[in-house]
Amino acid sequence: MAKAVGRVAYGVFAWISLLIHSGSLAIVLAFLPDLGRRRRAARWTARQFFRSIGSPIRTDGPTPPSGGCVVVANHSSYLDGMILTAALPPRFTFLIKREMASVPLAGFILKRLGSKFVDRADAKNRQQTARDLVASAGQGEALALFPEGTFDKRPGLKPFHSGAFGAAWRGALPIVPIVVLGARGKLPSGAMLPRPGPLSVRFCTPVASETFRTTRDLMLATRAAMLEQLGEPDLAGSAKSSARHTGRRGGEALQPASRALGATD
Repeated sequence: MAKAVGRVAYGVFAWISLLIHSGSLAIVLAFLPDLGRRRRAARWTARQFFRSIGSPIRTDGPTPPSGGCVVVANHSSYLDGMILTAALPPRFTFLIKREMASVPLAGFILKRLGSKFVDRADAKNRQQTARDLVASAGQGEALALFPEGTFDKRPGLKPFHSGAFGAAWRGALPIVPIVVLGARGKLPSGAMLPRPGPLSVRFCTPVASETFRTTRDLMLATRAAMLEQLGEPDLAGSAKSSARHTGRRGGEALQPASRALGATD
């Protein structure tokens, strides 16, 4: 009984802390004119929030490249976006599903941080977002997203949408696989209250896009790297296929980047 009461008390405290930190951040973002400063403020706030609830973000692995790259991470909790905000350098642009733009407070914060929104139910919007993503990647912009697109209670890595990998392949940008650990247990799908527990982010070795013949090969290699660190089942079963390194760009046709893009919940 005491344990259950303690969990409820922790969960309520965590939500109160999140509301305080998010509200304070929104006020700061409303007045900061520079995008870089707004993103630095968001990173600092996210880190402070997780420290306040006893779950500071621990990171390990190689630091992401300083130039243009595409970060892809597993998706298991509503906390994932904040976790990456705390763990990544503040120069990253997040790809978010369009529904989040209308969520009170969260939508305002995401817009002020320069997030890109995609309507996964609208084919024209997906195509336009894909073109914008490819253009941004070609200009050296650093992007971050969740290629699974969604999450649920079942542990494991879901199939990937290919849009991010097409953008990286076209722009010859490195893919940086990231594994978020602990988020599923801390706030799983369907849970009302966060639970105590550690959180960590593991950066995998960047995957060189230009060494693969196709988008699919690049995607499979990235997936295999993530599964190696994740410790959860492969729900697509595709990572067991071998990706083809060629050292040149050609061969099979590139999968269209206008296919469904991965976006965070």
